[in-house]
Amino acid sequence: MEPPPTLHAVKLYVYDLSKGMARRLSPLMLGKQLDGIWHTSIIVHKDEFFYGSDGISSCAPGGTLLGPPDSVVDLGSTEVTEEIFLEYLSSLGESMFRGESYNLFEHNCNTFSNEVAQFLTGRKIPSYITDLPSEVLSTPFGQALRPLLDSIQIQPPGGNTFRRHNGQS
Repeated sequence: MEPPPTLHAVKLYVYDLSKGMARRLSPLMLGKQLDGIWHTSIIVHKDEFFYGSDGISSCAPGGTLLGPPDSVVDLGSTEVTEEIFLEYLSSLGESMFRGESYNLFEHNCNTFSNEVAQFLTGRKIPSYITDLPSEVLSTPFGQALRPLLDSIQIQPPGGNTFRRHNGQS
């Protein structure tokens, strides 16, 4: 008889890059209130994984210069082993989530977190995070700023480009 599969917790770290400024400034600029400007990452197998203009990166949980997350969402658990997960990430890093594919509105850290969450748990990340780009772009101010915002490349400092923080690849 085979032993039962090992379950691994999967969490979503949510960081507000505006640190509350979005709530105060968004009604003035966008005509609607935004609760934050979100950066997300996935925590599984004792590491934090995220995507930015340098591609997929990892670090110890809370190990970027962003510090501890503003909130943590429990996404459930996964039976996916660390070995299979790292192979999956390597494949993503060579295809869909290369650094040059990063786009602030359409292919960003939240797109990555959503993709990985579905692979690991079958669940999506909260829609208030994934819907934010379309909310911003639906305003005249968002449309006017789009050319500038499209040129922004975000990579939270403190991670290793798809290398384990303990030196493993």
